Amino acid sequence: MREKRPEILAPAGSFDSLIAAVQCGADAVYLGGKGMNARRSAGNFDAEELRRAVEYCHLRDVKVYQTINIVMFQHETDEAIDTIRQAVEAGVDAVLTQDLAIARMVRECAPSLPIHASTQMSIHNIEGVRLCEELGFSRAVLARELTAGEIAAICAATPLEIEVFVHGALCMSVSGQCYLSSMIGGRSGNRGLCAQPCRLPFSTDGGGEYALSLKDLSLADRIGELTRMGVASLKIEGRMKRPEYVAAAVTAVRRAREGEPVDFETLRSIFSRSGFTKGYFDGKIDREMFGRRQKEDVTSAAGVLGELEKLYAKENPLVPVTMGFTAGAGEAVVLTVRDRDGHAVTVTGEAPLLAEKKPTDADRARQNLAKTGGTPYYAEVIDCTIGPGLLVPASALNALRREALEELTARRSAVEPHPFTDRVPRLADAPADRRKPKLRARVSAGQLTRRLAGYCNEFQVPLEEAEDVLASGFVRPDQVIVEIPRILFDGAPKALELLRRAGELGVRRAWCGNLGAVTLAREAGLLPEGGYSLNVTNAYALRECARLGLGVCELSFELDLGEARRLDGGLAKGILAYGYLPLMALRNCPIQAAKGCRACRGYESLIDRKGVTFTVDCGAHDGRRREVSDLYNSVPLWLADRPEELRGFDFITLYFTRETPGVCERVAAAYAGEPGAYQPEARTRGLYYREVL
Repeated sequence: MREKRPEILAPAGSFDSLIAAVQCGADAVYLGGKGMNARRSAGNFDAEELRRAVEYCHLRDVKVYQTINIVMFQHETDEAIDTIRQAVEAGVDAVLTQDLAIARMVRECAPSLPIHASTQMSIHNIEGVRLCEELGFSRAVLARELTAGEIAAICAATPLEIEVFVHGALCMSVSGQCYLSSMIGGRSGNRGLCAQPCRLPFSTDGGGEYALSLKDLSLADRIGELTRMGVASLKIEGRMKRPEYVAAAVTAVRRAREGEPVDFETLRSIFSRSGFTKGYFDGKIDREMFGRRQKEDVTSAAGVLGELEKLYAKENPLVPVTMGFTAGAGEAVVLTVRDRDGHAVTVTGEAPLLAEKKPTDADRARQNLAKTGGTPYYAEVIDCTIGPGLLVPASALNALRREALEELTARRSAVEPHPFTDRVPRLADAPADRRKPKLRARVSAGQLTRRLAGYCNEFQVPLEEAEDVLASGFVRPDQVIVEIPRILFDGAPKALELLRRAGELGVRRAWCGNLGAVTLAREAGLLPEGGYSLNVTNAYALRECARLGLGVCELSFELDLGEARRLDGGLAKGILAYGYLPLMALRNCPIQAAKGCRACRGYESLIDRKGVTFTVDCGAHDGRRREVSDLYNSVPLWLADRPEELRGFDFITLYFTRETPGVCERVAAAYAGEPGAYQPEARTRGLYYREVL
């Protein structure tokens, strides 16, 4: 594979951080507007600031990517379109999106604007990347949990640009699959307002007090490997961090890309959580990856702030130019300045004087023309042709240089907006619908009974249990939806084999909680059905799911129930109506890290600082350990006592996890309308009646 130097992509949560990134050598920055981005608590940029940021960066040959990477609620349609319009008018080089709806809006309104698939889309395998290709993305930002081998395999299998995080914070959950912050405090990570509850105390037997807090990632000394893999962009996390942090991280990665050693001491001093980890990248996923911010981590920054500020305190000449100067007797002097982007500026001055003593020679002229200090430019070549016996005063040379560089600056920083036309139809609410929804049970083979089958219309079952479920005789193949694991790092080949086997058994549908799963279902000839973890929160995203060939879609449980009921995207829709909601997808299992798999029953407990118990489940209790563990809410979602409010959905899902067959039967009876059937002592309405920010 031919190596191409990857770009260094830096965070810019404020204009000061943007300056630090650019002056320290970033090739691109990513930033957000005042809303509709995954770091809404950062300083961010209004329309005028965004335009100034693009001018500043483009002048210095740095690209600007705008993040529009949150899920959109239906009432935010106009805000999303205005955000795209501002990006286009500012002349940004690309936008990052999480929501399929926003990606579609960009393609329709500004087809020349490149789109990058945000890490919030949970892209973690080649199947997901292939769907990004189909959807028109030019780049995919991979999940942070991938190993070096997994990254290399993806790079080798796609023409898409691949972006990889190389420094900064690690979320405990796969990005886009965390609902802990919204469930605890109504501040959604999928909406850009994560409150980071994972950094608070969570304890487990045999483990530490901070069982959901990982050290920060740093692959700064592995840039050579990533370059050889064909990674296109090296991403630094940190839009909430101070400019000195950005300066330190960009400098470290830039020097590493040039083959220089990494100054990890400075990186630790400016910010770390008990040091750094390469655990995912190296495939060493263990307790050594855990860490938290401690007093010594905080106080260490004081000693390096001043030196780091010096790195970006003044203009570093970043843009090479060539200069050509000619002076002939009786003719106006001419200076032409060219950059590498094809801009050329020519300015003229008064004819040279006849020298009475010392004429101006080429070396003397070069010395004056090379004085570009305080500008973004440096002269890499200066050609001078000066007739004999002529004098060009230093003041005249300086004036020519200033005039030429000012004109070049105006041309380089001129905004070049993308064409924009608002082609997005405004969708009306779904008509009132009083139909009773179908009842779908998400069950394992061990939970399925004849009585449960009598209550429910459809059955979502683990992919590997399809044969056992059908062998029970309780359900027909047309009632079964096989569930593809929502995270498949390297399990896709096995999943495809099982999907084809399910098809041979007469199963025709597959639950897909990730874009990669959609690809697998279609390859196996099954009808994909969207799961809650696709994070569909608006009718436009429902339409995109229909375009992808999905038969139905389960809506995000971060939606208000009334808003969910009103969505009309031309696709059958449902919701989770019962169950211990999955709040995190964990590749580094905190139970395994604390006491190992041998001592684990397959599901264990985490206890937060208030004494609330959450369950961690890896599936081993069923003999089928998954690639990720799930963190489940402490109490089940319960809506059986509000049947009228469930009308208007095509189906509702009873999301069973570790319930006994008897409990499953009683829950199904309650949702089927059997009076006095069952009601759990502790329960929650989830987020269906709460405002999610």
